[in-house]
Amino acid sequence: MMDVARLAGVSHQTVSRVLNEHPNVSEQTRLKVQAAIAELGYRPDRAARALVTGTSKVIGVVAQNSSLYGPASMLTAFEEAAQATGFAVNVGSVRNLDERSIADAVERHLDQRVAGLVVIAPVAGAGPALAKLPDDVPVVTIDGDPERSSTLVTVDQVAGARAATEHLLGQGHQTVWHISGPADWFDAAGRVQGWESALREAGREIPPLLTGDWSAASGYRNGQLLARLPEATAVFAANDHIALGLLRALNEHGRRVPGDISIVGFDDVPEAAFYNPPLTTIRPDFDAVATASLELLLAQIDSGTTDSVRRTIAPALVVRQSVAPPA
Repeated sequence: MMDVARLAGVSHQTVSRVLNEHPNVSEQTRLKVQAAIAELGYRPDRAARALVTGTSKVIGVVAQNSSLYGPASMLTAFEEAAQATGFAVNVGSVRNLDERSIADAVERHLDQRVAGLVVIAPVAGAGPALAKLPDDVPVVTIDGDPERSSTLVTVDQVAGARAATEHLLGQGHQTVWHISGPADWFDAAGRVQGWESALREAGREIPPLLTGDWSAASGYRNGQLLARLPEATAVFAANDHIALGLLRALNEHGRRVPGDISIVGFDDVPEAAFYNPPLTTIRPDFDAVATASLELLLAQIDSGTTDSVRRTIAPALVVRQSVAPPA
């Protein structure tokens, strides 16, 4: 900072004001300092600034090290939203979302004096660690436990599942089968709830629940059963990868989609439009979830309070060619 001040011909206090975007600096002086910063390649020491000012421009994120489309897309969207507001994002990836792993990741973030925390915690195992977070740390949970008292932003899984099920019923199918995600995921539980409630309100029979694990392999495995059931004419798959495996199994058994059986997925992965046939699916608004999460976190940071707030973001039905009236 002293080198920048010397080159710009100003005091180091003036350089500090420019770095902290203080309003009491003339535009000419600001430009001189910024030119000196660019010439010298000066970068502020974030840790030192946090110690001096008591604030940080870094947000700590705890997320599972996963290639699943939903969590990965959520993380990417949040990083982009944070960077647009001048915050850096420090991601603490964990192999499993259990109490010990999350607690260790949170402790590492707090040691680095982050301004606040975001935890992407879609599984039940994360609950005990989240319950032990310090009360004075700004925290927002994404896709966490809807029953827990905390600031939470989530995709409306129930509404998305209802939309998928009602779309299939609206085409004339008597009922809709469902291949769910893992039982310990809040996303999967919400989608089961939405599916069941749509069938119940329509006065339709609720078929036995089939369980998957988000993978195409689990969709293929369940598809081997569904292909042998002529009464199964419509299926809501808990995500698009399950739907992909289901399509393969049905094709092997000579059941046409959508001629013999209609399918709706969830997530709208980039490849969904190129499945055979192109997949009707539910599209979560990851950008809206990220923006809402960042707004709530910054509000906590600015106010110094950690009140519980809920934001639920509605997904959208994307209609393609995998659904038709029953034969």
